[in-house]
Amino acid sequence: MSIRHGLLALLEPGARYGSQLRSEFESRTGATWPLNVGQVYTTLNRLERDGMVTQDGEDEAGHALYAITEQGRTELRNWFATPVDRSSPPRDELAIKLAMAVGTPGVDIRQVIQSQRHHTVKAMQDYTRLKSQALASIESGGSTERDDVAWLLVLEQLIFQTEAEARWLDHCEVRLIRLSAATGRTAATARPATGEQPPAPAATGPSGRSRA
Repeated sequence: MSIRHGLLALLEPGARYGSQLRSEFESRTGATWPLNVGQVYTTLNRLERDGMVTQDGEDEAGHALYAITEQGRTELRNWFATPVDRSSPPRDELAIKLAMAVGTPGVDIRQVIQSQRHHTVKAMQDYTRLKSQALASIESGGSTERDDVAWLLVLEQLIFQTEAEARWLDHCEVRLIRLSAATGRTAATARPATGEQPPAPAATGPSGRSRA
């Protein structure tokens, strides 16, 4: 996640100080990705070093204010205009966990999937409940609509993400069942001939001749 671009976007309307930027960032995203003040000021220092923000005096309470520069505005416009790069996807712990579970002795991968599915469905239900609250807040006009709409977009992305994860877990389970069945069939057809039982002798009558 690009914190630097998020801070530049928050500085676009006017100068802000560090704690104010942190509060507005968390309000806009519903605290989905919480920031600490140290992280904010570290990012502001780097932005200042790169010429994208500049210190702009202090407010009445003595807080150091930061303002976006023209170079910062150009960077922000380029960020909004450039698609998010998917050529190097971020590491997904769940995908890595399942990949490592395959073939690891003593690990019941289907149990791993079941446990994760339970957690994913619960998260989806929680996000859906929060979405209903955000919609109610927007319709009632009880709080800042801009922040509520921004939080709603984040929530809907989380809902779509958990829905996709639940479908992927179902797919993984079906895939494992099919592979297990295919492995069983292959093992059955690959048994060595020496392991086969000899055919039973034909039954004979009183004269010793075969009844066949």
